[in-house]
Amino acid sequence: MRLGSIEAGGTKFILAITDEHYRILKRQRVATTKPNETLEACVSFFKKNPVDALGIGSFGPADIKVDSPTYGQILNTPKAGWSHTDVVQMLRAALKIPITFTTDVNASAYGEYMIGQGQAVRSLVYFTIGTGIGGGVIQDNHFIGGMSHLEMGHTMVIPMSGDNFKGVCPYHQNRCFEGMASGPAIEARTGKPGEQLKRTNEVFKLISYYIAQLVFDAYLNFMPERIVIGGSVVSETELPVIRRDVEQLNNNYVELPNLDHLIVLTGIANNGSATIGNVALAKNLIF
Repeated sequence: MRLGSIEAGGTKFILAITDEHYRILKRQRVATTKPNETLEACVSFFKKNPVDALGIGSFGPADIKVDSPTYGQILNTPKAGWSHTDVVQMLRAALKIPITFTTDVNASAYGEYMIGQGQAVRSLVYFTIGTGIGGGVIQDNHFIGGMSHLEMGHTMVIPMSGDNFKGVCPYHQNRCFEGMASGPAIEARTGKPGEQLKRTNEVFKLISYYIAQLVFDAYLNFMPERIVIGGSVVSETELPVIRRDVEQLNNNYVELPNLDHLIVLTGIANNGSATIGNVALAKNLIF
């Protein structure tokens, strides 16, 4: 059996093929240009490397409701030219295989749930903290969400006293987590991308406080057994600070589990969570 994955990002598409045990057999990157160009490159790759089913985890907003007439489409996205692109229809017509479609964050959450930090639990929240901030929630092998995918990065944040940063979110400015704690927020605050800063820089203490708010909100709302943090912003250096801040935010309100077990970093190497999640969801179409 061969399973395919497309991690559809705003700057690149990562294409991959695995076997039924999620071992990666081939991987290729395709630049995100015009929809027809990018999707034709995907078709070419999978025609040369046939798969039995394909999973797509896409940037959004996207329609991931299977019973929706616009399922598989990119919706009103700021990515030029991609609004209302019918990704699933174009690929299904060309490849004639079963295809599943969700968000890139949901795909990562499912990858962690299957073979990463969520293997031993029934409930998991996954956050990616990078260019944007997004979250996915799984309970008993099902994604949580009704009308659409979750928008946890745009929920409201309480700015730290003395933090006068205006935020980078064009919709919510300094009132949402993405505006205050994403990679672009770090660069706007310091003048440098986060990867060029030492982890001792004071900005990471500030970011950790906001991520702690995000994590604590998720715990109160979903009471998950595991909260996994992925993306480029949070490292092992920030993790103890986030756990400490969560404890302080709780202020003895609920009995918290062991935070070393509750709040963890991604367990799949090389940012591979989305690829694994995509192929696992594709496998579900066959079995």
